[in-house]
Amino acid sequence: MPLLRVVPSLESRLATLTQAARHDLSCACGPSAPRRRGAGGLWIYPAALPSGQRVPMLKVLQASGCERGCLYCAERLGGRSGSVALQPDELARTFVELHDQRRAFGLFLSSAIRGGAVATMDSMLATVELLRRRHRFRGYVHLKVIPGSRPDQVERAMAFATRLSVNMEAPTAGHLRRIAPGKHFEAQILAPMRQIARAEADGRFARSGQTTQLVVGAAGETDRQIAEAADWMYRDLKMARVYYSSLQPAAGTAQVDLPPVPFLREHRLYQVDFLLRRYGFALGEIGFDERGALPLDLDPKSAWARRHPERFPVEINTAPVSELLRVPGVGPRSAKRIADLRRKERLRSVEALGALGVSCRIAAPFVLLDGKPAMRQMSLF
Repeated sequence: MPLLRVVPSLESRLATLTQAARHDLSCACGPSAPRRRGAGGLWIYPAALPSGQRVPMLKVLQASGCERGCLYCAERLGGRSGSVALQPDELARTFVELHDQRRAFGLFLSSAIRGGAVATMDSMLATVELLRRRHRFRGYVHLKVIPGSRPDQVERAMAFATRLSVNMEAPTAGHLRRIAPGKHFEAQILAPMRQIARAEADGRFARSGQTTQLVVGAAGETDRQIAEAADWMYRDLKMARVYYSSLQPAAGTAQVDLPPVPFLREHRLYQVDFLLRRYGFALGEIGFDERGALPLDLDPKSAWARRHPERFPVEINTAPVSELLRVPGVGPRSAKRIADLRRKERLRSVEALGALGVSCRIAAPFVLLDGKPAMRQMSLF
């Protein structure tokens, strides 16, 4: 008598596929964004929209149990939980129900590769097309472009998605070969990235751009190599965001015996990323050691300030915003607040700086308040 194949319930498959999607950071609010289960055991994440608004995001895979063998991935070669999938109509219907219940306001959709990259991407595109056309969903959709997708599939993805991402995973072709021998760096990673960038430049993809993710510590790469890759993507591809995910070897991966990469290393890379994107720093101003590593005992902005004592102290009441952004403890928001307030009055106290969002204990050694060293006031705190 032939054995009957029992298909897991929709709820069971959804639980498996949302949990499997939690490792991809390409729509997170930031490096400290919490990962939490929503009601019903689903993984719901706070995600930052391009407007800055945070919304609950359903992150889910179309299918689990990847046929590829990327060393860092728990879904490699079938995964620990085996292969399960959601049909496009099942996934679209489920998301609409969650949206109607106000439990999820956006969708992040990726997938393990099953039946080839093209077939996998077709399933994901069918899901998003159903959302847009049948269910009339006009909200946020972040769609992962599967390495190996055809150019016409990338074009369709741009027609349906709010934001796209192609995960680079490693900073160079050589590093990618070490951890993902089945992926081709130029043809499967850079080519779709460039296609999306060209469409943005031409005005054919005028939505929220593209993001990517780099795995930190999986391929023996240095912090300098990661930062160089990110800097190139920001300059040449106009990448919206680069996310960094420190390797945390898990059961089911080929790197399970490797030590976990400190989250502080990931944090330092995010700090460099912000200096490049929002603070006006050039890559050549970032201090790496002879091994290409960032110091873990000091943030990169403070390290730069200590190497350039000739630039300090900065007079808070007269320095241009570009100089304020070089002061440790001052960020873009606090720099703007300083510039706005000093049009009306002079800043004379560290209390006033603190009220504007400045980290006074960090900033005090580097600033003057109406000609007087701020450090003199700190002794009164």
